[in-house]
Amino acid sequence: MRVLFVVGHPAHVHLFRHAISDLSRHGHQVHVVAIEKETTFRLLSEYGISYESLGRNIPSLVGKALDLPLKDLRFIRLLALVRPDIVVSTGSPYAAQAAATLSLPHIAFSDTEIASAILRLMLPFTDAICTPSSFWLDLGPKQVRYDGYHELAYLHPSRFQPSPGVLDLIGANPEDRIILLRFASWDSSHDVAARGLGLQGEDIVRFVRRLQRHGRVLITTERRLPTELRDLALQVPLHRIHDLLFYATLYLGEGATMASEAGVLGTPWIFVSEASRGYLDDQQKRYGLGFRETSADAALDRAETLLADPKSKESWGLKRRTLLREKIDVTNFIVNFLEGWPESRNLPQGARAASQGVEA
Repeated sequence: MRVLFVVGHPAHVHLFRHAISDLSRHGHQVHVVAIEKETTFRLLSEYGISYESLGRNIPSLVGKALDLPLKDLRFIRLLALVRPDIVVSTGSPYAAQAAATLSLPHIAFSDTEIASAILRLMLPFTDAICTPSSFWLDLGPKQVRYDGYHELAYLHPSRFQPSPGVLDLIGANPEDRIILLRFASWDSSHDVAARGLGLQGEDIVRFVRRLQRHGRVLITTERRLPTELRDLALQVPLHRIHDLLFYATLYLGEGATMASEAGVLGTPWIFVSEASRGYLDDQQKRYGLGFRETSADAALDRAETLLADPKSKESWGLKRRTLLREKIDVTNFIVNFLEGWPESRNLPQGARAASQGVEA
């Protein structure tokens, strides 16, 4: 079987990288097409994944709309050369439309309900869309739900074991209180009208200084930091960020994916946004792993409450174990679903991978 994966964001690299490896090991021909956004190309290279470039991400909505036909044409040419049996993405409109043009099945693995424009453009040309069971939208007969999150494709204990050596890279000890702070770029299509911390200039500095009263703040950002804070920018290899997230005391930020990563690793998270996600609602309401706040002031108050509890990491570890007993290794699901296609689309819960009972 020939499988072509489309990745348009660093998170997509993480989502699919183990499936790419497993399918290749099973004897399938795997091809990867990538869009240049942030660190996507660098991550693919870090993991030794060969790819074809399909261009770069266009920040503005108007630019994205104008660029879509061009990406469609480039992708159609590439598909005609590769002739895959299946095209896989997280819900790419150009991948879905180009695949449909050549009568190729397109399978999407989506987890973002607020990406309504993408869903509308993609769904008519998609053969199956696999979503977490916590996904709150009903997408009709093409939808297949599974008990997991995207982040459990690469942070499930069967796929990831944290290395404490990352602490040496930042000159920290296991007892240190590390606060990871993330600022987003807000240039994805689903970020229209979204708002996170809403901080600029001196407000960012004041926010960080208050957090620094409670621990060491390290910042990962898609935006330019004020001069006073640039020495706090996180300087670890891209593929070590999850090690650090595991050992952090708290994650606070505008990035939903990193919040979910923190949760499945047992680190308390605070996600700041007016728009929620089904998988974060699930972590908050079902497992008590994190909190969504809608303002910088509320986030700071919540952070200070969490940081005042010296046993928060211990209690979060217990919550994490509960989550892992009830969720699956999502890479197994992806691989089983693709290898079982087209029969897998007819299963009520897809080719569900059994991984309950995991202790970590």
